[in-house]
Amino acid sequence: MRISPMGAMLRGAAAGAVGILAMDLLWYSRHRREGGEGSFIDWEFSAGTSDWDEAGVPAKIGQRAANALTIQLPDSAAGLTNDVVHWSTGVQWGALYGLAVRSAARANPFSGATLGIVACSTSYVVLPLVKLYKPIWEYDTKTLAKDYSAHLLFGTVTSVAFRAFRRCR
Repeated sequence: MRISPMGAMLRGAAAGAVGILAMDLLWYSRHRREGGEGSFIDWEFSAGTSDWDEAGVPAKIGQRAANALTIQLPDSAAGLTNDVVHWSTGVQWGALYGLAVRSAARANPFSGATLGIVACSTSYVVLPLVKLYKPIWEYDTKTLAKDYSAHLLFGTVTSVAFRAFRRCR
């Protein structure tokens, strides 16, 4: 059954949130295996991030967006900004995914993997242009494999969640 564009986007946004959670659980498990400490909640919500220099790329994107609007965010906003931009990016990818696949009679089993690859590849195209990433060829294979595998999980889980939400009317 075909759903409205708004319904597809809302379901996709919710599915994107589930996908981001799955991806973050994978990143956190890797963090712990590599000797990282702290609870998942503290890690997830950037506890301890107190300035822009130690903040992640999502925070720096948010800071630049705020600066473009002539808003100067204090250092104390770095952690929250990181979380908001990271989660909103996943939700936006999910909404776009929902819109793209809303009319498919049957779900393509590769659509989630495609979403993950596109989302990750977009980062490696856009972020070097704004000097937040190096060009993709400057990263080692291990780093790229970790990043792409996490995004493949994001896309796959988003796809599965979207199908599950689509059944819930």
